[in-house]
Amino acid sequence: MTSRERVILALAHKEPDRLPVDFGSTAVSGMHVSSIAALRDYFGLEKRLVKCHEPFQMLGILDEDLKQVLGLDVEGVFPSTTMFGFRNAGWKPWRMPDGLEVLVSTEFNVTTDAGGDVLIYPEGDVTAPPSGRMPAGGYFFDAIVRQEPIEEEKLNVADNLEEFKLMSDRDLQELAAQIDVACSTGRAVMGSIGGTAFGDIALVPAPFLKHPKGIRDISEWYMSTTSRRDYIHQIFEKQCEIAIQNLARLHEIAGDRLDAIFLCGTDFGTQTSSFCSVKTFRDLYFPYYKRLNEWIHLHTSWKTFKHSCGSVDRFIPSMIEAGFDILNPVQCSAVGMEARHLKEAYGDRLTFWGGGVDTQKTLPFGTPEQVRAEVLERCRIFSRGGGFVFDTIHNVQARTPVENLVAMFQAVGEFNGAPMQVA
Repeated sequence: MTSRERVILALAHKEPDRLPVDFGSTAVSGMHVSSIAALRDYFGLEKRLVKCHEPFQMLGILDEDLKQVLGLDVEGVFPSTTMFGFRNAGWKPWRMPDGLEVLVSTEFNVTTDAGGDVLIYPEGDVTAPPSGRMPAGGYFFDAIVRQEPIEEEKLNVADNLEEFKLMSDRDLQELAAQIDVACSTGRAVMGSIGGTAFGDIALVPAPFLKHPKGIRDISEWYMSTTSRRDYIHQIFEKQCEIAIQNLARLHEIAGDRLDAIFLCGTDFGTQTSSFCSVKTFRDLYFPYYKRLNEWIHLHTSWKTFKHSCGSVDRFIPSMIEAGFDILNPVQCSAVGMEARHLKEAYGDRLTFWGGGVDTQKTLPFGTPEQVRAEVLERCRIFSRGGGFVFDTIHNVQARTPVENLVAMFQAVGEFNGAPMQVA
C-alpha cells in the first residue's frame, strides 16, 4: 500500500495496512527546527542546516532523507508567503539566540534590541514597525500588537479585510509547482492556501502587514465578537466570498490531486474550558464553516481539516454538522478530551489527526518509557476502524529530548509491526 492509499483509507474510516504518520504537512503538525536538527544528527544523516519555512513558530522542513527514516505519509503544500508576509525566496544562514544555525528566507530580516530580544519585520522591511518578537533566550516569535487607538465611529470593515485577496497568478503557479512535487513522492497531499480561517487569533494582529488597521488587539477582538458582532459578521461574510473564489482557483490547478485541505486554525478551547459558548460558535462561526465545507464537498474530493486546541468536546458535534472531516490536534490532556471518549463518541464521523502523544508534558519532560507507553495506548484507542493519522498534539516544540522523539517513532513502528532500525 502506498502512503497515499494508506491515508485515503484511514480518512474513509477503514483500517489501512499500518497507521499513517504525519509530521510537517501543516503549520500545526510540524516540528521546531531544533528538533529536526537533533533527529538528523541522531540518525547520522548528511550534515546540513535545517530550513525554517514558517518563522513565526520556527518550524522546519523535513528533508526527504529524514522523511524516509521516520516513515512519513503526508506532504504539505503551503501558501506563497510566510506569517510575516515575505516569501521563502532563497536561503541564508541565521543563528538563533541559543546558537543553533538554521537557514531562513533571504527576505527574513531581523534586529536585536538592547534587551536581547530579536525583532522581525513584515515583508522583511526593516523600515516598518516590527511585527514579531523572539524574547531573549526564546525559540519562536510572538506577534506584536500594533493597533491604532479605536474610534468607534470610524471603524471600517474594510480595514479588517486588507489581508484577504484573490490569489495572484504567481501564487497559483507556485502552488501548482508544489503540488507536482508532492504528488511525485507517492504520499498523500495536504493543501493550505490561507484566508480560510475565521477569527484565528494568531492572524488577528496581522504580523504580515506593515501597518494593520481595524481591530487588531487580541483582547479587543475577543470583546468585539460580543460587542460588535455585526461588524465581525461583515468581515466573515466578505472573507468567505473571497475564500470560495480562491478555493475554486486552487481546484482548477489541483483537481483531485489534493487529498485534504487545512481550512482553519481558530482555537475555541482552553485547557479547562472554552473561549466562547456553543451558541456563539453556531451564530458567529458555523455559517461560514458550513459554506466552505459545502463548496469543497460539492466540487472536490478533498477532506477538510479543522484545528482547534484545548477542550473542544462541546463544539465537536457542530464541527461535524458544519462538514469538517478531520480534527486536529486532539488535545487529550484538556478537560473532556479523553481519547477513549473521543473515539467512541465521534470516531465514525471524524478522523483524528494528532493526539498521539502530549507535547506539553510527556514528550518534552517524560522518560522514553513514558513516551512509548502513551503512544502505544493512543494508537490502540484511535486506530480502531481507521479514522486516525498519527501525529503529536500540535507541533513538536523546541529542544524536545531527541531520545523521546526516537522513542515515539519506535513505538509507532512497534505498533505497526515494523520496528524502526536505530543506532
